[in-house]
Amino acid sequence: MIKARIKSPTVSLRFLPSAMTVAAICLALSGVKFALDGRPTEAMALLAVAAILDALDGRTARMLNATSKMGEEIDSLADAVNFGVAPAFIVYATLLSHSRIGWIVVLFFSVCIVLRLARFNAMLDADLPAYEKEYFMGMPAPAGAIGAIGPIAAKLQFPGEWWNTPAAEFLVIAWMIGVSLLVVSAIPMRKVHTFSVPPNMVAPLLALLGLGVAASVLYGYVVIMLIILAYVIHIPFAVRSKRWVAAHPEAWNDKPRQQRAARRAIRRTQPHRRSVSRLGLRKPPGRQ
Repeated sequence: MIKARIKSPTVSLRFLPSAMTVAAICLALSGVKFALDGRPTEAMALLAVAAILDALDGRTARMLNATSKMGEEIDSLADAVNFGVAPAFIVYATLLSHSRIGWIVVLFFSVCIVLRLARFNAMLDADLPAYEKEYFMGMPAPAGAIGAIGPIAAKLQFPGEWWNTPAAEFLVIAWMIGVSLLVVSAIPMRKVHTFSVPPNMVAPLLALLGLGVAASVLYGYVVIMLIILAYVIHIPFAVRSKRWVAAHPEAWNDKPRQQRAARRAIRRTQPHRRSVSRLGLRKPPGRQ
């Protein structure tokens, strides 16, 4: 007599990306709870873990071939919570709870994040030139969330009574409004994965990465402020880079390294640079 084989139950990992997304939402909202309890350090830590999970869930879905329409919708809603609602509540509970317009400011930030995400989703199917895929239109939502908690990091790193003054309140409000406007602006900002690293710079960059991870353990608030500063500094270079690429269609399909080489070649062929003419300088006789 032949006995039928009973298949052992298998555990599918296709639910893992959605589980990561839900966990990210729970962590971000738990960060709000910690902020309301007067524990901003734990709140920012939970928000950071939520951001990491949010960044990994999409990649995990593609690796497991578990992408779905429902997963995309959950991820989009999670972005609104993790990068819009949670940071706004954390900033309000930590810095603006006594401000007359603090609630209006954090609501404005949350709305700008939601509008930014909606615009991003609407542009996914747009027919754009290849170079447009190397840039964000406006500050991306994760960068906006990091920017929003920047004043909290500054307060925790440099505590004092000054943070209870009207001047501090004004600066925090102005900062939040500025970040919100950058989020919904049309200012181009480079995507991280489009930066090319020369082979001879891989080892130094890995060493700097290790140093940054070690520093984030001991000086986490300083690292947050440095990340924000570096991102703000890169904006003018991103604007200049996109403007050049848009004016040179022949370079649209080139890699970033090739585009930089083309820009350098064009600059060498220009006898009078803009900076030289602005200063009224002239080359010495006999110089080419």
